[in-house]
Amino acid sequence: MDSKFLPSDYNGETITLIAGRGRYPALLTEIIKSKRIPLKLISIKGETEDSLITEFSSEDHISLYLGKINQLLKILRSSETKYVILAGQIKPNRLFKDLNPDIKLISILARIKELNAETIFGTLVEEINNQGCCVLDARSFLDDHLASDGLMTITNKKPSADILEFGINIAKNIAHLNIGQAIVIKGKTVIAVEAFEGTNKMLKRVGELKLKDLIFFKTIKENQDCRFDIPVFGLKTLELMHSLKIKTAVLENNSVIMIDKPQILKAAEKYKIQLIGYSAQ
Repeated sequence: MDSKFLPSDYNGETITLIAGRGRYPALLTEIIKSKRIPLKLISIKGETEDSLITEFSSEDHISLYLGKINQLLKILRSSETKYVILAGQIKPNRLFKDLNPDIKLISILARIKELNAETIFGTLVEEINNQGCCVLDARSFLDDHLASDGLMTITNKKPSADILEFGINIAKNIAHLNIGQAIVIKGKTVIAVEAFEGTNKMLKRVGELKLKDLIFFKTIKENQDCRFDIPVFGLKTLELMHSLKIKTAVLENNSVIMIDKPQILKAAEKYKIQLIGYSAQ
């Protein structure tokens, strides 16, 4: 088995990657191709990185405009690929402008009572599965790039158990409300909560306060559908923490993807940033 997150009956069949922006889909591509598993790409115009697209032949790549769900489903119906995986970000504001939805997406949005990542992507995943596909857990093949339990880097004094419990509980409650997946605290005071703008813009807001002894938490919703919206912690976030003098990040074990984990750990040691993995109760 190539990953504990794959279905038990998966046997190296072709996978179609639907890729957004960022390093995440590129890392996933590298790992899957290294295992000699056939891989096809559906890129999103204006989102998927050109550097990723060039890794695929014209026969193995199709580019779509965001919002053209009917075309996406038609491609998947006609494809011989059963397995699909979603990876990468979409600019948040594109939900409100430049979306140009087709009739299928309009009908999907009309029946969703609350618009957020869970409802939108959850409905999309079910539409894809209805084409006879199987949308894989987004952590598939990334076992070695997940936050692990305990101290991943040892540089500073570990926060007290009650401070960690406070931060974890707040982060979990925020995630449960579908607001965001990250918070920053100082002591037992919540300094910032991630919402629609994303993690890095939240951290930039925190930087304007010029506070010391801050702790960053990133988590996942309880009973999260892991086929989409998996929290990611990357080098850009680590470097931003360093510039803002935030010295501790607490990441949920087995859930937060640390993109290029070996490089993150090396950089964290260099910056003297403490990375702590925790297991949800």
